[in-house]
Amino acid sequence: MKNFIPLLLMFLLVGTSCVSKKKYAELETKYTDTKTNLNSLKLKFAKIDKRVQIYNDKINSLKGDNVTLEKENAFKLDMIDGKVAISKDVRALMNKTLSKISPEKLATAKTLKDSINLAVSYNVVRKALGKSEFNNSEDIDIDIDQTVVMITVSEKLLFNSGSYKIKKSALKLITKLADVIESEPSMDVMIEGHSDTNKITNKTESVEDNWDLSAKRATSMVRLLQNKFGIDGSRLIASSRGDTMPLYPNTTRENRAKNRRIRIVILPNLNKFFALLAENGDLD
Repeated sequence: MKNFIPLLLMFLLVGTSCVSKKKYAELETKYTDTKTNLNSLKLKFAKIDKRVQIYNDKINSLKGDNVTLEKENAFKLDMIDGKVAISKDVRALMNKTLSKISPEKLATAKTLKDSINLAVSYNVVRKALGKSEFNNSEDIDIDIDQTVVMITVSEKLLFNSGSYKIKKSALKLITKLADVIESEPSMDVMIEGHSDTNKITNKTESVEDNWDLSAKRATSMVRLLQNKFGIDGSRLIASSRGDTMPLYPNTTRENRAKNRRIRIVILPNLNKFFALLAENGDLD
């Protein structure tokens, strides 16, 4: 195409005197049409090049997304038909934790969700209590319900009777709990105050009833976690349950003592939780 145009021009220059005006006009028309077609082809090729560039950009973008997805899927946890399903990588990390749990406890895990609960519970206990005097304490209970971690602490470890001011002796335990909360920024934490059914006899302007007392105790814990330990306030929830959710019937002194408690409800992102443990070497 490119070689044809110069040759055509030369032919026109040399042969102008030898051809008729009609023939010349025909050649000139052909030349104009050829030039127009050439410009049209250039535009089409430019559009094709642009499309190819767009497709290449999309392909490169998809490659980047694929790499990201592969990394995310390495620690993926989903629900399939109402059942927990995890990736091979997460299962491998979880199995490292389960290998440290006693056979007796492992025997209680009948489903995959039970195993996840055991693994999360083990790491929370280990991080929060470790080999301290609080481990295996009857005044502290850790439970997992559908992968939500719940740490129940007896009133006597935190407050004096009828008071919402936290004991100085409770700071060691709260420090350990704060370390767990702080270790994974994706976790939200709800502090629940619970009481027994006994009415408050020494009412004051600051404490009106059991609802008020349990609310102020929860708020005291939240305020301490935020102000002393630097936990982001947007992650903390203060909740009052009053005497509406007893662990035991409020028929004996011992039962009422067990019902007076603070419950710390931790809602972890399990994908990040296991990944974090792996990064910190806690699963080695």
